[in-house]
Amino acid sequence: MSTFDRQSQGAYSVAGARAEAGIDQGLRAYMLGVYNYMTFGLALTGFFAIGTYMMSVVTNDAGSIVGLTPLGNAIFASPLKWVVMLAPLGMVLWLSFRIQSMSASTARTMFLIYSALMGVSLSSIFMVYTGGSIARVFFITAASFGALSIFGYTTKKDLSAWGSFLFMGLIGIVIASLVNIFLGSSALQFAISVVGVLVFAGLTAYDTQQIKEMYYEGDSGEVATKKSVMGALRLYLDFINMFLMLLQLFGNRE
Repeated sequence: MSTFDRQSQGAYSVAGARAEAGIDQGLRAYMLGVYNYMTFGLALTGFFAIGTYMMSVVTNDAGSIVGLTPLGNAIFASPLKWVVMLAPLGMVLWLSFRIQSMSASTARTMFLIYSALMGVSLSSIFMVYTGGSIARVFFITAASFGALSIFGYTTKKDLSAWGSFLFMGLIGIVIASLVNIFLGSSALQFAISVVGVLVFAGLTAYDTQQIKEMYYEGDSGEVATKKSVMGALRLYLDFINMFLMLLQLFGNRE
């Protein structure tokens, strides 16, 4: 009888190990898809940001900006600039609310279009900050983001309690930023940037854990792809916002 019990326990252990290995493999593939979409989105944003900037400015032999092209005047010096600034915000809200009713291919395409629009919107940073400081802050952001996301993925601590606190911090940043548009206070802007870095650092770890917990082995390919795209969008926004906050703190202005 004891021999039978040991054999049964052994069989269950092997079956359990195989099931767990299957889940781990599926989870790794799912998270890899999230990071791949996010990375491609960031690359697309960078490409459109640099391309838009180069087509928008006129420079002298020393590389200094001496004027704007017709495209630059339209994007940076006409009412169209408000469309360029607000279009990514409108699209990310629309994508967040409508993704459940989209096909996976449509969600993926809309995410890439959003990334391109964000690149056009962010092209103005090349007119404000030096290229060297933008590159430096980007790599600082990438290293910080990677460490925080790994922490969120590997930690056994439940980070769900962070959610409400981080959301309140995010609302506070938005309100303070809107107020500072009218005040133009450098001290307030510094405080917003410091708090913003902390909030988006926390959101990176929190969102990574939430995205990981969204994985379900029984999801169809269609559902899994949409989850990957939505997860990529969340991490993309964390990265972009952390980058902008750090750029305001450490970027060298032109």
